[in-house]
Amino acid sequence: MMVLQYLGLGVTLPCWAFPLWVWKRCTHVSSSESNSWSLAAAGEFEHVPRICRLILSVYEDDPEHPKLAPTGGYGIRPEWVVKRVGYDQTRGRAPPYLIYTDHDHREIVLAIRGLNVGSGSDYLILLDNRKGMQTFDGGYVHHGLLKSALWLLDQECATLLEQWHATGCSYKMVFAGHSLGSGVAAILTLIVAKYRDRLGDIPRSSIQCYAVAPARSMSLNLAVRYSDVIHSIVLQDDFLPRTATPLEDHFKAICCLPCLIFVMCLRDMFIPEERWLRDRRRLYAPGRLYHIVERKFCRCGRFPPEVRTAIPVDGRFEHIVLSCNAGTDHEIVWIERESTKALEVMKENKTVTEPPSRQRFERKHTLEKEHKGALERAVSLDVPHAVSSTEGPAEDTDVVVESNANEVSLSELKSSENKTDWDILLERLFIKDESGKLIPREDRKTED
Repeated sequence: MMVLQYLGLGVTLPCWAFPLWVWKRCTHVSSSESNSWSLAAAGEFEHVPRICRLILSVYEDDPEHPKLAPTGGYGIRPEWVVKRVGYDQTRGRAPPYLIYTDHDHREIVLAIRGLNVGSGSDYLILLDNRKGMQTFDGGYVHHGLLKSALWLLDQECATLLEQWHATGCSYKMVFAGHSLGSGVAAILTLIVAKYRDRLGDIPRSSIQCYAVAPARSMSLNLAVRYSDVIHSIVLQDDFLPRTATPLEDHFKAICCLPCLIFVMCLRDMFIPEERWLRDRRRLYAPGRLYHIVERKFCRCGRFPPEVRTAIPVDGRFEHIVLSCNAGTDHEIVWIERESTKALEVMKENKTVTEPPSRQRFERKHTLEKEHKGALERAVSLDVPHAVSSTEGPAEDTDVVVESNANEVSLSELKSSENKTDWDILLERLFIKDESGKLIPREDRKTED
């Protein structure tokens, strides 16, 4: 009898536990993910709507006469557009982009558009990756996005350097992108921050990146270490920052994407978070996260949006949210509108208790303290190679991360007297044709 009771109990518990687990997973909402984060200040978020408008201008056929009217008065001045590059010029190496010198805000902005569903080259960039395929600066990055960023920097390095010198080396260098472009912009920021001599030894404090609706592009240690220069903006339930499944799986199941997202929701609950943290090859949304929240659980309609910010180590948007807005929250148009509303709410609710300069000074120190705290948290959780990046030279070590054919080690650098580690990195991924243009090695092998 006792045996039968134990068997009955063993059958009953799973029968109850599984529905409870499914209910918990299906009712997971994004507003609870950032509940413990602090509210963003207007001073640090005020650039986001303007940057979104700049990215939107890359989508427009004629930026002087945009189809989508600017919200909040964040238009662009055509005479400040330095360069505009389309698909016919990039030839599939990178998404279209725009170089814009904003004299009002003292910024040189390189804005990159997102995925074009009608462009096969954009899909090739996303699919050019395997887990752990490409190492960089002691971590892992998306291989296709790295190649695209390297190509873009090689093409526009002279233009950016010329603009920076023309402005007296006092303007900020801002890289911004949406969706696919956010991944290229984030990795481009990694390269420029590490190889600052490529842009005239530009100070790290003058480099900024805004990744809007970001793709997962770098390992956790890089995402935390570079969070002082990379800012990711996520609107509510956006699926892309939460999607760790290889993107080729999505395109194979594009006809049944909701089914795939549902299966992913159920599956990722079986994986302990400790296992994710120990996986040094797993890619994450980059940098400091800004989460725009406008909907709450069991409450109908949209509410005045609020922006929460943090540099999370554990709990960095790990779970897909089952939501009918997961796709629309990814659109740059909605992100611009909601970020503009959120900024207006911040300014309305702002209570002046001290001079603004004092407030900005204190907030700057708070952000620096949060960055240091995130690094310490990553070290305490044994996240591999979670150490702070410094302005000085790299440590004298030959192996930064486990052996990989694409890693640039200091021993190779020392053995090449007339080459920099930048040149070695380029030679790993590209080869020059007769006209001196860079061609990915895989394409050269195909041509041969």
